[in-house]
Amino acid sequence: MNLHGKDIKIFSANSNPRVAKEIAEQLGLPLGDSEVVTFSDGEINVSIGESVRGSDVFVVQSISTPVNDSLMELLIMIDAFKRASAGRITAVIPYIGYARQDRKAKARDPISAKLVADLITVSGADRVLSMDLHSPQIQGFFNIPVDHLLGVPLLVPYFNDRFKNSKDDFVVVSPDLGSVTRARNFALRFGAPLAIVDKRRQKANVSEVMNIIGDVKDKSVILVDDMIDTGGSLCNAAKAVVEIGGAKEVYSCATHGVLSGPSIERIQNSVIKEVVLLDTIELPDEKKIDKINLLHVAPVFAQAIQRIYTDKPVSPLFNT
Repeated sequence: MNLHGKDIKIFSANSNPRVAKEIAEQLGLPLGDSEVVTFSDGEINVSIGESVRGSDVFVVQSISTPVNDSLMELLIMIDAFKRASAGRITAVIPYIGYARQDRKAKARDPISAKLVADLITVSGADRVLSMDLHSPQIQGFFNIPVDHLLGVPLLVPYFNDRFKNSKDDFVVVSPDLGSVTRARNFALRFGAPLAIVDKRRQKANVSEVMNIIGDVKDKSVILVDDMIDTGGSLCNAAKAVVEIGGAKEVYSCATHGVLSGPSIERIQNSVIKEVVLLDTIELPDEKKIDKINLLHVAPVFAQAIQRIYTDKPVSPLFNT
């Protein structure tokens, strides 16, 4: 039984309109007519310029800086489509903010990731399409279907092509214990051994590297993580694999480039030769440096949207 609307319509709020436009182009569609503005008092207003009655609507919006504005834009836009009688509404969220607040680390902590999931559901979304949630179990926070794409199948081909003649010299490294599964997946696809940086985090955004589990001596290293925020963990791990492990050069890749605070300065001054990111988060011009290389996610999101619309499984995209 088909549960989708009569046609596909792609709309974008303000956090990542370029990716939304690229997704629409991949599908051979125009970007939907909409406008999201902020009033002088900070309130957000959404105007939809075309009929969506009975349509299969996909709203593209990363919950990225400014996080709270991006979240409210998404919620209000979904509400607008629900009240305009859209056939089905899918929130396409390449990067979901608040995902790191997924558990109670100490007494009286909120679980903000669950709250955000509830807000998206209550606003009227019928399903969510995202990439590399910080913790896979966040899928269970939603009471609607969640299609969870992976960044590794997009990142590995880049390194395969670039280093196809020297892959035996590489070791894939997880910068912490929390990223071991992701790094192992990368290592299996790339065909390289795995090492782990063991660290102890003293407080938020500050980490102390302890030792290297595995052999990286005289090897080229690829550090694999789900996101780069302030860059402290990444740059400390890179320094450790060189100074403690004896690696000869360091590359890095991640799905989400949050790149807040002093991240750009840290990356620029680090031993890392190149940082490869996916464009799930819009990278402002002032943060574009030679060391950072962006890969496009629009093709895989477009394929996922096409599969969702035609009621086909999204899982084959995990092996792209």
